[in-house]
Amino acid sequence: MDYIDYYSVLGISKNATPNEIKKAYRKLARKYHPDVNPNDAEAERKFKQINEANEVLGNPENRKKYDEYGKDWQHADEIEKARKAQQQQGRRYQSSGGFGEHDFSDFFESMFGGRTTRGYSSGRQPKYRGKDFNAELKLQLNEVYSTHKRTLTVNGKNIRITIPAGIENGQTIKINGHGGPGRNGGPKGDLYITFIIENNTPFKRDGNNLYKNVDLDIYTAVLGGEITVGTFDGKVKLNVKPETQNGTKVKLKGKGFPIYKKEGKFGDLFITYTIKTPTNLSAKEKELFKELAKLKSPK
Repeated sequence: MDYIDYYSVLGISKNATPNEIKKAYRKLARKYHPDVNPNDAEAERKFKQINEANEVLGNPENRKKYDEYGKDWQHADEIEKARKAQQQQGRRYQSSGGFGEHDFSDFFESMFGGRTTRGYSSGRQPKYRGKDFNAELKLQLNEVYSTHKRTLTVNGKNIRITIPAGIENGQTIKINGHGGPGRNGGPKGDLYITFIIENNTPFKRDGNNLYKNVDLDIYTAVLGGEITVGTFDGKVKLNVKPETQNGTKVKLKGKGFPIYKKEGKFGDLFITYTIKTPTNLSAKEKELFKELAKLKSPK
């Protein structure tokens, strides 16, 4: 497998924080998403590469292995075992005139290539972990408001997974043991699922909080009153204060989006009032507005 600089793919430095990695991935994923670039083979290639980079760098354990072993990061555990075995064998063979530390490359080749070097054979085939699989799952925002189960078909096999409420767009989860088969008795790889969350609601989501604009007629804004507002899970009644100004914001605590893997906990809902100017006024209504204007004008 050729070496791919995943940091360059995401356009970040090797010292990037997890939050910077997430932001860079989301920005590029939106830019090169197949829905935005239909029938664009190059955009599709970049999108896959971006997802691959995020799966490696977005996972602290994978990132550590990648930083140390590069393209061989998936075999980090096997490499470490071979290194320890070489050190043990090196100490024994040095005392009898055998190979020393400078012969590590030959020993390593013997361990991982199954060949005999300098007359020495490891005597066993190394176990290789199976390849990881990557998949995408598109969901609507209202589908991730509650925890539910879903059956996926990956490489011809049905896998039933639980999707936790509050999962975010671009978030990746790992399903252990559902990747490719291992070699020589090695463990199976894992399945990484990246979620693409589409918003088909009047709400804007930012983390665990929701935002919504609500139209307010000028009469209620001036005089105050009670209105009914739709939240994500039902309707609530709100009291509007007299002389409410355009752009006024109201917070509804606990009426936002579920917090990921925190059962029963929610973000907040922020309502912004947009005062609507009446149209198609009758002659009488216009006359009344003129009278109001006269009352409010400086004397």
